[in-house]
Amino acid sequence: MSVAVEFRNVTKAFGPVRVLHGVGFALQPGRVYGLLGENGAGKSTLMKILAGYESPTTGEVVVDGAVRAPGGGSRAAEAQGIVLIHQEFNLADDLTIAQNVFLGHEIRKGLFLDDKAMREKTRQALAQVGLPLDPDTRVKKLIVAEKQLVEIARALARNARLLIMDEPTATLTPGETERLFALMAELKAAGVTIIYISHKLDEVERTTDEVVVMRDGLLVAREPTASVTRRQMANLMVGRELADLFPAKLPAPAGEPILQVRGLTVPGWAQDVDFEVRRGEILGFAGLVGAGRTELFEGLLGLRPRSAGTVELAGKAVQLKSPRDAARHGLTYLSEDRKGKGLHVHFSLRPNLTLMALERYAKPWLNPAAEQAALRDAVQEFGIRTGSLDVRASSLSGGNQQKLALAKVLHPGPSVVVLDEPTRGVDVGAKREIYHLVQRLAAQGLAVIVISSELMELIGLCHRVAVMRAGRLQTTLQEPHLTEEELIVHATGTR
Repeated sequence: MSVAVEFRNVTKAFGPVRVLHGVGFALQPGRVYGLLGENGAGKSTLMKILAGYESPTTGEVVVDGAVRAPGGGSRAAEAQGIVLIHQEFNLADDLTIAQNVFLGHEIRKGLFLDDKAMREKTRQALAQVGLPLDPDTRVKKLIVAEKQLVEIARALARNARLLIMDEPTATLTPGETERLFALMAELKAAGVTIIYISHKLDEVERTTDEVVVMRDGLLVAREPTASVTRRQMANLMVGRELADLFPAKLPAPAGEPILQVRGLTVPGWAQDVDFEVRRGEILGFAGLVGAGRTELFEGLLGLRPRSAGTVELAGKAVQLKSPRDAARHGLTYLSEDRKGKGLHVHFSLRPNLTLMALERYAKPWLNPAAEQAALRDAVQEFGIRTGSLDVRASSLSGGNQQKLALAKVLHPGPSVVVLDEPTRGVDVGAKREIYHLVQRLAAQGLAVIVISSELMELIGLCHRVAVMRAGRLQTTLQEPHLTEEELIVHATGTR
C-alpha cells in the first residue's frame, strides 16, 4: 500500500501570477502530514499538482523514484494510488451514490456495466466511513455532511495509497469526525500516506505525525507535530504573532428586537421555534449537524416550505416568500454552501458582488463603471486578495471567496444578516479578519446571526447562543453560562 513522493523545485504560474516558488520536500510512506497555510498560500495548488489536476510550470513530481510524465491528468495519478478528496464537493447531484463513487471507473461485465458489483463495493466503502445509506440514493437528497462522507468513501473505493484530505471534517458531527480519525489510523497502519489539510489546529495536533507549513507559495517550515504548539502553528502560517483572535465584545444591546420569529415550523426539520435579535447584537445558533439550524433559516427566507410561524421586522409583520423578498425587507443570508449557493463561481467578481442590488446599477441600463467602483471599494473594505478585478470567482482562494460572499450579502445594506458557517474552510488569519468584520457590523447597528459548528467561535463572538437539537430550540445561553460544556450538554441532551 505504500508510496513515496518527492516535490523537486516545483513552481506554478497562472499567467503572470506565480503561486508556487520552488517548493521541494519529500513524503515518507505510511505517515500523516498536516499541510498548513493561509488561504492563498499555495496548498491546494500543490495538492492539485500531486493529484494530477494541474501540471507544474517547472520542477518535478517524483513518485516511487520515477519522475511523473507531464499531461497524465488525475486518472494517471489515481493509477499511482494518489487520490484527492476535494474541499468543495465534486459530486453529480442527479446520479446515485454508487454512480458517483465509480464515475469514470465503472466496473464492467463484458459489454455491460456490473451495477451489482458497484453497489456492493459502494456499500462496503460507505460502511467504512459509517454512512448506512442505500447506494442507489441520489446525491441531491443528501445533506452536506453526508456528501462529505460520500467523497471520502469514493476515495476509499479507489484503493488510495496516498490520500489527500482537504478540510474533511468541516461539515461532520463530532461522532462522524471520530469515525474518520479511526479510519485514518487504520489506513496509516496499512501503509497509506495521508496529507491532512485543515484549519482546525486541534485536529492537526491530534492526528498528524508532521506539519508542513506553506506561506506565499513557499515552504517555510517542516516540524514533528509533537514539537510545535497550536499557537506556533498559527504564527508560522501568518508569519507574525497572532494575538486577539476574537475582538473584545461590545456590551449587549438593549431596546426592542429588530427581528422577531414566533412558532416557525419547517416540516421535517424545525418545530415551533421562537427567537429574537436586536440591533447591534450578535446571536449564535449552535447544534449538531442535522439539528435543523440551516433548514430553519432556509425556511425563514422562503428557500424551504414552512407550515407555521410569524415574522416581524422592525415591528411590522412580514411575509417572506423568497430570499429576494427577504432582502427587500432588510434580511440577507450567507449560505454554508459557498460554491453551490453562495457564489456564481464561474462569473467574474463584479456580477457576484452586485447581483443582489442590481436595481442600484440599472436605471434602466446597467452601469458597469459604477459596478466596478463598488467592486474596488469592496476589495479594499473586505481585504479580498486578487491579482486582478477581472478574474472569475473560481480563481480566488477559499478564504477570499468567502470574503466576496460576505461582501455580496452585505451589499444591499441589510438591517439583519444571517451568516451560516462563515469561517468554514477559512484559515486562522482570515478567521480573525471575519470575526473583526462581524464585530464591526454589530457596532454599526446591524443585527448579526451566526450559525456555526465551532463552539469557541460562538463563545468568542456572540452575546447569546441559541442551541437546537432534533429540530427544536432547547435553550438560549448568555454569560456566564456561555461555555463549551453547557453548549454540548444542550446540543446532545446528555449530562
